[in-house]
Amino acid sequence: MDELPSPVNTAAARQDALDGLTFLGRRGGVVAIIAGLALSFFLFGYAVVYWRSADMDFVVIHSALAMNDGKPQQYFDHTAYLTILMVKYWFKLLHELGLLDAWSLSSMPPASDAAAFDAAMTHAVRAGRVLALLIATGSVLCFLGLMRAVVPDWRIALIATNAFAFSGGVAVHSRILRSEFLAAMPVIFALLILVAVGRRAGIARPLAVGLAAALCVLGLENKVQAILLIGALPLAILPFGSSEGASVAFWRGTPAAWLATALAAVAAGLATGAAWPLIAAGFDRALLEAAHFRPLLMGRYGGYQVALMALAGACMIAYAALWRVSVAETLASMFAIVAGASVALLLLDLHYDARNAIAIVNPLERMLTFADTAASEAASASGPSAMLGLLVEGLGSVLARYTFVLHPSARPTVFLSWLVAAGIVLAWRRGERLAPLQSLALLLAAIGIDVLGVRRGLKTEYFIFTDPLIVVAGAILLDRLTELRFARFTYAIGTTLLVLHLVVGQAEPAKHAFKATGPESICEWNSHYMPLLPLPWCPQPS
Repeated sequence: MDELPSPVNTAAARQDALDGLTFLGRRGGVVAIIAGLALSFFLFGYAVVYWRSADMDFVVIHSALAMNDGKPQQYFDHTAYLTILMVKYWFKLLHELGLLDAWSLSSMPPASDAAAFDAAMTHAVRAGRVLALLIATGSVLCFLGLMRAVVPDWRIALIATNAFAFSGGVAVHSRILRSEFLAAMPVIFALLILVAVGRRAGIARPLAVGLAAALCVLGLENKVQAILLIGALPLAILPFGSSEGASVAFWRGTPAAWLATALAAVAAGLATGAAWPLIAAGFDRALLEAAHFRPLLMGRYGGYQVALMALAGACMIAYAALWRVSVAETLASMFAIVAGASVALLLLDLHYDARNAIAIVNPLERMLTFADTAASEAASASGPSAMLGLLVEGLGSVLARYTFVLHPSARPTVFLSWLVAAGIVLAWRRGERLAPLQSLALLLAAIGIDVLGVRRGLKTEYFIFTDPLIVVAGAILLDRLTELRFARFTYAIGTTLLVLHLVVGQAEPAKHAFKATGPESICEWNSHYMPLLPLPWCPQPS
């Protein structure tokens, strides 16, 4: 009598959906992602009229042109420090190669010669857009490399990278010069590094933790809103450990371990000493008052910064207890964080301006200077009720956006968040505990950051702070729910999601490219943000 096929054999005979979703293979898939980014860029970015994304293309380029003439940085709101520096050096390189004439303010034609000005500014803006594409492409490749360290299956890493590369945030930032991308990506890379080293212990793990801290500070140096993502990391990383993440023998009370810890303490002290003038400048009351900063808590500066450091320390101790990390390694990692953050802060000395220092050292106060009236009044209120009311209102707005139906947007990761939520429930019901907790931590972090971003309208440009969290949460679940790969409808659902992701993600760039409005609205702010670069179509101040 013939034997009936077992369920295991049936599942093995059924096609693995991951094979179908990655049919181009490992290298072919990477090439396709890069080609897709380039195609989208040239269709909806490179040739678009130069003033279409004046906020912030013009603002960044204005500062870069001024700095190439030996003048100081002109823009400090976010602060966009790294973006401006990269554009400055990019323009200088292109000029030295003979590829860009308009590389400094003195090389720009006057506004009175409209035709020459338009041509020069077109070349400068297009050069900036190419840099944005290069940064986005490099970030996508870095994301892929780090995802390979987080999930063992290259197919899942490739699918996650595809979702990230064609998310709404990357779609916007791969063709314009804004500060959010270079603020979010270092912090996301820090998260992935911490996840990877938390799962597999090694002698050099404190160095990786220090690198993660340095990346967080680099993100903060480019946009103060990165503090929201940085503040979520200590809590979000708590579930990301494993039995293989316990400290290796070197760190378990050996003399060499304590010597390494002592050396880390010395390095932290030296780095802090080198960065202290920048920190002191950041808390200088005269500079803060000149910049119209207001203390966030009890009329004093530095309170929440100390609280954030205490939170990070408490979470590190809790992580060490949960995942059997030794005292020596935990202390060495704490010192590495101090050293890494201090070294990254020294980058401000490359083109020092006290206005950058005070914004980066006091990020929430900087954010409050641009908050709406309701947020400002809630922050200065004597009790917490006003702030809690705004948070509840923001949560409702975010949940409506996550439905897509109640608040449509060019954010394809909304559809992925549905699957993540369902996957968390499914994994928990099937006996998984760690993977659903990890994904839940990332999803809650994304929702929390979006709630705080609602006060600024939660614009498409801000999606880059939270889209990667949703993508990583989905990859972690997919890695654990292996039986779903062989389910009957998995391939069809996956294909539909990828197509939706691509189409919805490109909606905003396409809409932006075909807008019919003119540049007249730029005249409302150009004299304030671009005092050294008059525009032909704007009236000149008398």
